[in-house]
Amino acid sequence: MSEKPAIRLDHVVVAVSDWDRSNRFYREVLGAEPVRVGEGWAYRLGDGQRLNVHGPGVDGTPNARIPVAPGGSDLCFTWAGPIEEAVAHLGAHGVAVELGPVPRAGAAGPGRSVYFRDPDGSLLEFMSYDV
Repeated sequence: MSEKPAIRLDHVVVAVSDWDRSNRFYREVLGAEPVRVGEGWAYRLGDGQRLNVHGPGVDGTPNARIPVAPGGSDLCFTWAGPIEEAVAHLGAHGVAVELGPVPRAGAAGPGRSVYFRDPDGSLLEFMSYDV
């Protein structure tokens, strides 16, 4: 019997319609570091995580059979601390909470989440395991 390969998620793709607006949002709300990649950008998050970004002037070839469009992503991010702090953080940046806090199950087990949207309408989630 062979061992399972050591696989972990390296990056995912989000599509945006406006570089300046999205760079500001992901930097201020998610704490991302916008990194120039060719004619476009990527968002570095934490230690070794990254969002690749398809946007104006960047087609991201190769891509999915049905490429992600601005507003077409659904992504969850871990919030380190109580979910109420995530709600306050979003409020401080003028970002409306669409749903939550609500109980959810994530990769590390049970947690609580709040849902909100990026400027293009992609659904984003902060999940806290601090329950």
